[in-house]
Parts: sequence; structure tokens; C-alpha cells
Amino acid sequence: MSPHLINRVTILGTGLIGGSFALALRKYAPDIHITGWDRPEVVREAQARNVIAAAVTGDLAPALENADLVYIALPIGATLDLLPEVARLAAPNALVTDACSTKLRIIESAIDHFADDATQLFLGGHPMAGRELSGVAHADADLFRNNSYALIGASSERQDARVSAFVKILEKIGARPLWFGAQQHDYAVGLASHLPQLAAVALGSFLYDHLDENGLPITLAGPGLRDSLRLAGSPYSTWRDIVLTNKEVLSASLDLFARRLDDLREKLASRDLEADFDAANELYKLLRSM
Repeated sequence: MSPHLINRVTILGTGLIGGSFALALRKYAPDIHITGWDRPEVVREAQARNVIAAAVTGDLAPALENADLVYIALPIGATLDLLPEVARLAAPNALVTDACSTKLRIIESAIDHFADDATQLFLGGHPMAGRELSGVAHADADLFRNNSYALIGASSERQDARVSAFVKILEKIGARPLWFGAQQHDYAVGLASHLPQLAAVALGSFLYDHLDENGLPITLAGPGLRDSLRLAGSPYSTWRDIVLTNKEVLSASLDLFARRLDDLREKLASRDLEADFDAANELYKLLRSM
């Protein structure tokens, strides 16, 4: 494989992330041939929307046999189940990568199934982009644009020509590739992504439990509440495997966050809350500048 060319890509999972990656390739790398693999009804919709050029369902072998890049955009549990078969069936010298939201379990499985002497190479990945709505109908060619894209690999893997080709594709579609260790990644996303999701779920479920017959307090809610609860629109099916595979980080984060809420409650009768508001304001400015 040329370090500058990935000619044939197979995407396993043609929902929001896989569909968005396919659309990004069609927009920014139109010479790449894209095959999608998924459940029959899902992959048919992706093909009907011109997201992919070819559709495969059922047996993995026809989808993988000629692919230079295998892009796994499936839930974590399904990815773990499929990795042994992908390792067995992927084309010689193919690069295999995933888009799962936690990395430690994925990397551990990849080490077991992609042997040191294997011709294929596995590279862990996680696009820091998404929406509260799932499915290929919500896919967007620019979903990854201006967003970080976490990559998990040793220094030797970073220098591989196949990895260099993939990184160039990520840059071409507008993503910002960043390198991390698997544990470092899971800790960071546990605090910056998974904890906010659970906080939104807690607030949303709390308010739902306190709705009265007149719809209060939601009747008086403004756009600020909608902004705060955008993440609460995500389905549990999207988050089940994420929570299960990062539960240690999440448990510790929730404990620390609960202590911060206790601290805020203690400050309600004083002006000490100003420091917390100032810190939150500074973080918000930092996020807006990224």
C-alpha cells in the first residue's frame, strides 16, 4: 500500500459515525471506493442515500477481502465480538481501526488477535464528534471537521506507512489527529465526555420525576435548559457499553462530582460561590477557543 493512497475502504457499521466517515470520504477523497457492512435494513438505507458504493450483509469475508482500510464503527460490545473474525479475514497488509468511545478493552483484545507477526495492523481510534441522534439519516460529511480524533498506538505503529496514510485522510476530512495511551484516553473521556452525559441524564430524569399536572417546572423552562440537556437525548443503547467498559473511571468521577455538589450546597448562603462561577467561566472560554 502506498503511504499516500488507501484505495478501498470497508466500513463495518453504517450508522451515524460510519456513515459520516463514508460521506467525508465521498466529499474529500472521492476516488476511494467505499463498501459498507451492517444489518440488511441499515446497509440498504446507507446505499439508498448514496453513502456507500457497495453493500454487504451477513458473511464478513466478501466485505473484507480487498479492503486496504477496515473502519469499525460499531458499539463496543459488537466490536469486541467481531475483532477475532476481522483479524482472521482482513486482507493482507490491511489497516484495521475502530471508532469506539473507550479504548482499553479494545486494545487488549486487539493485542490478543492481531499477532506481532500478522501482516494486518490494528490502530485504535476515537473521533471526538457525534450527535444525540443516531443512525445514517443523521450522518454528516463534516461531522469530524475541527474536532479532535484520538489515536492509540505505539511509536512503531505511528511510523507505519499505513497509519501515515490514514492520518492524512483524517486531516483531509478536517479532523485533528492526537495520540494517546489507552488508559490516558479513557480517563480523559471519562471526565470530559462520559461524566457530562451522566450528569445530563441525572438532571433530566430528576426533572421528569418532578413534573406536575401542569407541566411545571418545564413549562417555564428557557433555552438554557434545552442546551444543558442536549446530551440527555442520547439513547441508553448508545451508552451501555461505554459505561460498562469505563465504570472504574466513571465511578471515581461521580464520587468527586458529588463532593463538588455538596460543596456548592454548603456555599448557598454565602458569596463563596463566586470562585466556582469564575472557574466555570474560564473553562467555558477555553472550550470556546478550541
